[in-house]
Amino acid sequence: MPVHMIRRFLFIAWLALCLPITAFAQNPPTQHTVTSDGHPLALWEKSVANPKGHILLHHGRTWSALPDFDLQVPGEDLSLMAGFNALGYSVWALDARGYGGTPRDASDWLTPDKAAQDLAVALDWLHERTGQQINVWGWSYGAMVAQLTAQRYPQAIRSVTLFGYPTDPDVEVPVAAQESEPERRINTAEAAASDFIVPGSISEAAIAAYVDAALAADPVRVDWHQLHQWNALEGAALEVPVLLLQAEFDPLANTDAHARLFVNIANPNKQWVVLAGGDHAALLETPRARLIKASVDFIEWLAL
Repeated sequence: MPVHMIRRFLFIAWLALCLPITAFAQNPPTQHTVTSDGHPLALWEKSVANPKGHILLHHGRTWSALPDFDLQVPGEDLSLMAGFNALGYSVWALDARGYGGTPRDASDWLTPDKAAQDLAVALDWLHERTGQQINVWGWSYGAMVAQLTAQRYPQAIRSVTLFGYPTDPDVEVPVAAQESEPERRINTAEAAASDFIVPGSISEAAIAAYVDAALAADPVRVDWHQLHQWNALEGAALEVPVLLLQAEFDPLANTDAHARLFVNIANPNKQWVVLAGGDHAALLETPRARLIKASVDFIEWLAL
């Protein structure tokens, strides 16, 4: 074969390998509307043909699904949804009430119980659509929502991953006085960049892109109350398989608290993985590939 044809063949082969991942990063997610107790919820989809399974992501306290899970930065692969796609999984991401594409409800407040019920409705919708149980992946407050949902509505759940888990199972949240009006605090660029604390773990361009995307999606901070409902979180009530995913330098993920949670998780199919060099935003930083692989390895370990 002539040299020029060999070069052309190698280039085409290289292009074929690169295109799927590039396509995942460039294709915008599809938005679905799921109704929970009469309220519309935005559910975002990035799917692949013949998926190995389905993963449903839940965001944290301040920012919604797309800045967190589908960040687009020219020349960089930072979308968690695309990362799971590249390993053969269809991915879905829910915006809780007041976040991103989901409006606030008439009460103007979000509570743990309401968030867990909404996630359960989205899971039932997905379970009916796909005929499969769903792997739930929660970040920070989203990990707490995922756990509460798994305790109360486990039917459609295959596994739960808790990343950036920010609570202590032995600390009781007091019942606070009912606030009459939500604060509706304006979100800031400083707050959007605050989780990136490990030097060199993310580019300045990516931080700027995240700040822009976060403020565009969530200009106003969502108001939560009745936080004593988090007291229902209990490892002994977790009867689905659980991956506890902790980043080494995450200031919100306390190792002692993680240990007390982990030993009490009821299901024996459980793992605790620490990501060296990561912080609370490790899903967008240099440990991203290890985070994705650890998540998928756990899901696939369950099938052995």
